[in-house]
Amino acid sequence: MSQLKTGVVWKCVAMICILGIGVSAFAGEERDFMSLSLEEILNMEVTTVSKFAERLFDAPGVITVVTKDELDRFGGTTLKDILERVPSLIGSTVYMTDRSMIAARGDQVLASSSHVLLLINGRPVRESLEGGIKSEMYEAFPVNIIEKIEVVRGPGSVLYGSNAISAVINVITESAGQNEFAVTGIAGQAGAYGTQAKAKWQAGDLSVVASGRFMRKADWETDFSYNNIYTPVDTTVTVKNTIPNEGMGTYVGISYKNLSLMGSYNAWKNHYWVADYATIFPFPTFGVNNWSKSFADLGYKLRVSDQWDMNFNVTYNRSTFDTEAWPNTNRDSYEVVAEWSNYYNPTEKMGLVFGGLYNYFSGEEWGPGFTFTDANRFSVGAFAQVNYRLLRSVNVITGVQANKVEDIDLDIVPRLGMIWNPVARINFKALYSSAFRAPSINELSINFPEMRGNPNLTPEKVTTLDLGMNYQGEQIQAGVNFFHTQQKDVIFQNRDLSVVPAPMYWNGVEVDFMGVELEGKYYVNRNLFLTGSMLYQTNEDKGGIENVTPIANFGAKGGVSYKCDRGYTISLFHIHQGGLDEKFDTQVNPAPGAYNLLSLYARADVNRLFSWEKKPAFSLFLQVDNLLDEVIWLPDWGLLMGKSIPVNPGRAIYAGLNITL
Repeated sequence: MSQLKTGVVWKCVAMICILGIGVSAFAGEERDFMSLSLEEILNMEVTTVSKFAERLFDAPGVITVVTKDELDRFGGTTLKDILERVPSLIGSTVYMTDRSMIAARGDQVLASSSHVLLLINGRPVRESLEGGIKSEMYEAFPVNIIEKIEVVRGPGSVLYGSNAISAVINVITESAGQNEFAVTGIAGQAGAYGTQAKAKWQAGDLSVVASGRFMRKADWETDFSYNNIYTPVDTTVTVKNTIPNEGMGTYVGISYKNLSLMGSYNAWKNHYWVADYATIFPFPTFGVNNWSKSFADLGYKLRVSDQWDMNFNVTYNRSTFDTEAWPNTNRDSYEVVAEWSNYYNPTEKMGLVFGGLYNYFSGEEWGPGFTFTDANRFSVGAFAQVNYRLLRSVNVITGVQANKVEDIDLDIVPRLGMIWNPVARINFKALYSSAFRAPSINELSINFPEMRGNPNLTPEKVTTLDLGMNYQGEQIQAGVNFFHTQQKDVIFQNRDLSVVPAPMYWNGVEVDFMGVELEGKYYVNRNLFLTGSMLYQTNEDKGGIENVTPIANFGAKGGVSYKCDRGYTISLFHIHQGGLDEKFDTQVNPAPGAYNLLSLYARADVNRLFSWEKKPAFSLFLQVDNLLDEVIWLPDWGLLMGKSIPVNPGRAIYAGLNITL
C-alpha cells in the first residue's frame, strides 16, 4: 500500500473514532484525586528508571513526573506544550527535517532530537533514517489519553539502548478502569479548529482504550528574508510565507490477560526553510513538509514465580517524510525491536533487571529520478541492572549494556549509583551513567549531492555525573541536582574539503556540559498547587568554544493552579528562556533572543457547578497560549550561523466543550 493510501486509511479510522467540531485545549478527565493523599500524588510509583515499579523518591535517577492532576490543571494542546513545562526540557527546532523538538539540559548539538528517546508505555518510538525525528509525535499524539509522563534526565542506554543520551521521556497512557466515551470540540481564532474523542471499554479480562485527535491551528503568514547572489548587490529578497500547522493522531491499546497490543499513528504538516541554499539557488528552498509515524507493540507477560516476571515484546516503528518543494525528497524507514526482559527479586534487598534485544532497521530516501539511500542494518544487545540495599539507609545501583551494531565493534555502556537517606524525607543521589547513539542509516550511507554518508562512523558516546539532594514531604517535593556531561565522537556534517573529499558525516565533535537544576512542587492544600523549576547550564567544545548549542544558558518555569471544589479550575504557567550568545545574531529576519511564554487554562465542570449527578457530564474550557503575544524566532540550526526561522506566531486562543458519557 502506498504512503498516500496508508495515510487516507488512517485518517478514515481516526475520523470514525472522532465526533465533534472545534479545537480543543484537550484536558483529560479528572481521576479520583480525593482517594489519594497529597504525598501519594507527589511520590507516586514510577517505572522508567529501573523498568519496575518503585517510589519516585527512591528511584535511582533524576526524574520528574507530570501527573494526571497537573495535566488536568494546566491543559495543553500538544505533547510538546506539556513537555516544555517539565524542568530542564526546552522547546527547539531546526531548519528542515525535525521542526518540532525537545532539548534536554541544553543539549541541542545535533540538527535533530536524536539525543532524546521517546517511549510509549515503556516501548521505544524511534526513527531510523536520520536517527531520531519525533516532530509528528510532539505535535499530533492524542494527549487526552495520557495518564502521566515520566521524564528521566541523563543517559538511559543501559536499559533502553540507542538515543537515550540526555533524556528518556515515557508517555504512559490511561487504562480501561470503566466503560466510558468522551468527545471534545472547540473553535479557535483565525479559523483554527479540531476535535478529539476517547473511548474505554472493559469486559472481564478484555480491556480496550482508544483515542483520536485532529487539530488545525491557524495559518501563520509571515515575511522571510534572505540575500541571493542572483539579485543586485545589497538587495534582500523578502517573501511572504503561509505556514500551515495541522496534525492528526490516534492511539489504541488492547489487553487480554497477559497479552497486550497497542498502536498509534500520527501525522503533521508544517513548513521548512533552508536559508543557506536560498542564498545561492535561483528557486525557492522553502516550503511545506509532511511527517507521519506508525507505532505498534505486541507484548506478553509471564509470571515465572512470585519473585520473577518475564516480558516479551515486539515493537514496530515506521516513519515517513516528504517535502512539497525543493529538494523534493521523500523518506520511508522502519525499525523492528524484539526484546526479552526479566524482573527478578531474589530477596527484599535486591532487584535484578536483565534481558536482551534484537533491532532491525531499514530505510530509503529518494527524489525525482534519484535514490539517495536504500540500506538496512541490525544490532543486538544484552543488559543487566542490579539494585541492592546495602544498608538500611544506602541503596547501590550498578548496570551494564553490551551492544553490537552491524559492522561496528562491540561496545559496553555502564551505570553506577548510590542513594543515601541520612534522615527521613531527605536523600542524596550520586549517579554515573553512560549512553550511546548508533549512526543512522543516512549518516552511514546517504549519497546526496550536498552530503555523503560515511560507513566508518562509530557510535556517539556520553558520560554523565549527577549529584543531587531531594526532599519529600507530605505536601511538598523539592530537589537540586548538579550534572556534568561529556559527549564524544558526536556525528556532524563535515564540510571542510581540506579534510574530506566531499561534504560528509564525520565523528569528531566533543562537548562538555555543566549545570544545576532546581525543581519543586507544593500543594498548599487540595485546591492550590504551585510548581517551579530552574536550569542553568554552560557548554564548551574541545576547541574551547563556548555555547555551541542554540539553547539559552538560563531558563526558569513556574505555574500556579487553583482547583475549586465547586467545579472550576484556573491556572497560569510561565516559561522564561534567557538570551542567546551573540554568535546567533542575524543579518536579516528577527534575531533569536530571550522570550517569555505565559499560558492560561481555565475549566468549568458544568455538572458540578449545578449539582447534576448523572451523565452526560459537560465541561467548558479556555486555553490561551502565549498570553503575552510574543512572536518567537529561533536559530536556523543545522547549517551556518547567523540565520533564524519563525517558530511561534504569538497569542492563540481556544475555547470549547467536553462531553463525557
